[in-house]
Amino acid sequence: MKRWFSFRSSPKSKNDLKLIRFLIKKFGYRPKNLLLFKIALTHKSIANTSEKLVSNERLEFLGDTILDAVIADFLYHKFPEEDEGYLTKIKSKVVSRKTLSTIAESMKISDFIVYQKGRNIRLSTLEGNAFEALIGAIYLDSGYETVKKSISHTVLRLHLDLPTLLEKEIDFKSKLFIWSQKNQLNIDFKSIREELIDGEWHYEVEVYINSNPYGRGIGDSKKVAEQAASKETLDLIGSL
Repeated sequence: MKRWFSFRSSPKSKNDLKLIRFLIKKFGYRPKNLLLFKIALTHKSIANTSEKLVSNERLEFLGDTILDAVIADFLYHKFPEEDEGYLTKIKSKVVSRKTLSTIAESMKISDFIVYQKGRNIRLSTLEGNAFEALIGAIYLDSGYETVKKSISHTVLRLHLDLPTLLEKEIDFKSKLFIWSQKNQLNIDFKSIREELIDGEWHYEVEVYINSNPYGRGIGDSKKVAEQAASKETLDLIGSL
């Protein structure tokens, strides 16, 4: 049975030092047990060729779970006004295979992946998987808080354009929040009217930007009214 310690420890080589510099620059993290990170970058196509090598599949599994938790934590605090449906939708975009591959490509993780070349392997898939495995390695090496700091302070800031990713959302309320964050302005939704007419509820909501009133919206639910008010506000500020 293969064990993670099947790699032989040795003095730091030039490649080891290169990997350490990479981890410090791209993840803001200096590894304690470099072996974990070597495993994180070892694809099964090459690991299967030697009993001395271990693939990154288990670390990838772990990293996927840890990354999910960190991103959920990050979004929960970044969007305090949004419901779980919105947060789930955004999280799925951030941790999607496409996004992770984009992050990994930006980091140039492919320069460090060990795999059997010449086979029909999609490098973009290897990169995304290796990124998750590296997250798993950081977690095992230093714990959750260190991973959280690495992702929040380094990875998301340097390798993921979150505002652009969020702008792809079609709902007007999301676009308004993005606009307000970019311009460092406070957004509030205030209920103007809640009325039951002929057995149906009618809601009216007004948007306030830095305590100044802007667009109003009407709907049969608060959510619909907020969307309408957001649309009118975006129109008024010229960002629709």
